[in-house]
Amino acid sequence: MEKTRPILYGVADYAQIRKKNAWFIDRTAKIRDLENIAYTVFLRPRRFGKSLLVSMLRAYYDVQFADRFEEFFAGTDIGSDPTDERPGRIHGTLPRSSTYGRAA
Repeated sequence: MEKTRPILYGVADYAQIRKKNAWFIDRTAKIRDLENIAYTVFLRPRRFGKSLLVSMLRAYYDVQFADRFEEFFAGTDIGSDPTDERPGRIHGTLPRSSTYGRAA
């Protein structure tokens, strides 16, 4: 019998969600869309996943996580077809329009 996967309510850390094999909605395809936008503003109501999205972007673009790409993105849309701007693919340089850090 397969072990049930947890639902981590209120957790906005993408790495933690993936490490614990918790349920999440795969929005990694949006990374491809965001790379084609010059200026990005996240206007969403409270509790709508903004912090989780920024955490996912950090896990994708931050050179500190480049060697853990398979761990974080295996089985996701972007994991099967990474973009050319991922740090592991372009020698550690950062993309032109990424957001790092987390809002207070």
